Amino acid sequence: MEIFTRYLEENQREGSDPTIVDPARLRRYSAWLNGQGYAASTIARRLASLRSFYRYLRRQGTVTTDPTSGLRNPKQPQRLPRLLRIDDVIRLLDAIPVHTALGVRDRAMLETLYGGGLRVNELVGLNRDDIDFESDLVRVRGKGRRERLSPIGPMAIRWIHHYLPIRQPKSAGEQAVFLNRYGTRLTTRSVGRLLEDHLARAGLTSAASPHTLRHSFATHLLDRGADLRSVQELLGHRNLTTTQIYTHVTRDRLLHIYQEAHPRAR
Repeated sequence: MEIFTRYLEENQREGSDPTIVDPARLRRYSAWLNGQGYAASTIARRLASLRSFYRYLRRQGTVTTDPTSGLRNPKQPQRLPRLLRIDDVIRLLDAIPVHTALGVRDRAMLETLYGGGLRVNELVGLNRDDIDFESDLVRVRGKGRRERLSPIGPMAIRWIHHYLPIRQPKSAGEQAVFLNRYGTRLTTRSVGRLLEDHLARAGLTSAASPHTLRHSFATHLLDRGADLRSVQELLGHRNLTTTQIYTHVTRDRLLHIYQEAHPRAR
């Protein structure tokens, strides 16, 4: 509020009295913040504090109308997803020690995560009868309880084949494919911790998460010629616009390659 008060003192004839501020003044304040070089996220937080302030004034009866109604936050810059290169993914997977049952589980788990571009909650939600070994497909329960059939590739299927005979469920009726050391279903948090361990073992310092493998899956497909609509279906996105963020990644990569390789690009 200190910055807002200072702005009013410098730009409003009536001084810093917030009760006589109108929507146009607030829009100019938002534009002023942008001109001062504040990040869009910072401006959004400052506007949020103003909304709370004017709601309080209305409850107190100090103002009769809320000048922040209709005030929009600045458009946030689109953050490109963090990625692993193809050779880094292979390095990560090959670094997993597979001389123990848990190691075989982790190899099967990360092969499936990357091979199908699954969300981590979709991965841990897989049951044994969700796997079609003949077609290399799994039945995935995605957002909004929507189900889809997702190919995960022969490599993931092969490692699941290796894992299932040595899988040790706590109870005979346990249906989860991927189990923790106690024989019950893995959690999403556990998958994240396991990935961190294997990244460190592979000497990869990237702050990757399980979702990074999903982003990498989509980008690698597009880089190798897959069409956007097919990638949308594979990811289980309801809207194509959600998938289009990966085209930005690909365009940036193409531009980088052009600038590095073309003799007239410098």
